[in-house]
Amino acid sequence: MNVVLRTPAKIGADTMKEPIIVLNMKTYTEINQGGALRLATMCKQVADETGIEFVVCPQQVDLGLMCNNVDLPVFAQHIDNVSTGSTTGWVTPEAVKSAGAVGTLINHSEHRIGIADISDLITRCRKLNLSSLVCTNDISVSRACAVLKPDFIAVEPPELIGGDISVTTADPEIVRRTVDSIRKIAPEVRVLTGAGVKNGEDVAMAVELGTCGVLLASGVVKSKDPLKTLYDLVSKI
Repeated sequence: MNVVLRTPAKIGADTMKEPIIVLNMKTYTEINQGGALRLATMCKQVADETGIEFVVCPQQVDLGLMCNNVDLPVFAQHIDNVSTGSTTGWVTPEAVKSAGAVGTLINHSEHRIGIADISDLITRCRKLNLSSLVCTNDISVSRACAVLKPDFIAVEPPELIGGDISVTTADPEIVRRTVDSIRKIAPEVRVLTGAGVKNGEDVAMAVELGTCGVLLASGVVKSKDPLKTLYDLVSKI
């Protein structure tokens, strides 16, 4: 597939229509050597044809490339609660914003941080007009994060991440209860679900359970036919 250069998207959480599919590319080998840009271009193709909202989260070294060449909302995979300046090796919210990203993941299961840092980062994102997507692993953490009012909360039971069984199949009640708990505290916070999401039935079930979409990774990135998988993801909604 030829990669087409595009004007980067300028879209925030408040303008994203539901359902939303957030694709975390992680650091899989499949996204090296131009793979991330090719995959994002596939997401754009499916988004254009179906009207479904896609968000892509490339690894940090691809962030600027993606923001400058793909007409989709781009989120960073992580940001650090450090000041600008003498903080070698860390990634600041300001740098992510400068690269062109419109949002970021915070507290992913593979990069956990403390609640104080989560709170500070949500505040910094708000000041920068960056959308914040906080990942949580259970209802109690989801409640604590809901008080901080990020733009999104994604519930992902860690034992199901990267597995063959979706959380919507293995434990649909945790999704439903999490949605209800968050809405009681902060109804404006939108809830996503993740962990094991791989096909259209998983996405449809996530929406049925009350979420605004899904956060997924390996089901698409490691697929032998990513474009076919992307079309399948939106086939039931």
